[in-house]
Amino acid sequence: MIEGRQTAAYDQELVVFLIGFRVNKLRAWRHWLPVLKAMGPMLRELSMDPDSGLLGFRTFPTVRGVTMIQYWESAEKLQAFANDPERTHRPAWTNFFKYAYKSNAVGIWHETYVVPAGHTETIYGNTPLIGLGRVAGVVPANHRGHTAAERLSRG
Repeated sequence: MIEGRQTAAYDQELVVFLIGFRVNKLRAWRHWLPVLKAMGPMLRELSMDPDSGLLGFRTFPTVRGVTMIQYWESAEKLQAFANDPERTHRPAWTNFFKYAYKSNAVGIWHETYVVPAGHTETIYGNTPLIGLGRVAGVVPANHRGHTAAERLSRG
């Protein structure tokens, strides 16, 4: 746990990538189980490669699926991983469309947000490290501004 008011130390461009899947037909496990199983190898591959661009992630199980928040160095590195046929994502994506997508048993989604350098605002008060603070570490909040508005206007 970190004590006092802290803010994330990260001040570079940042890509926030939200990704998830939803099971639409519970009994059609043959369609959604491969989607669920594909994420682990991708995360292991990315985590073992410090040049991949993945800064960190957090997973949130939901009633019918999973939602994940990922932090990336750049949109270019995210796209490079997603489109490289030699990496784990592209074959999994192809299999999803070949087998699962047509069945409507499982759905996938993602959202990508590119945040310019100096346009993040975080605050942590007496809490374990989570989010961007866990990815980049923290500094006392006053080092980057006394208020949220000051921390956001650094760009």
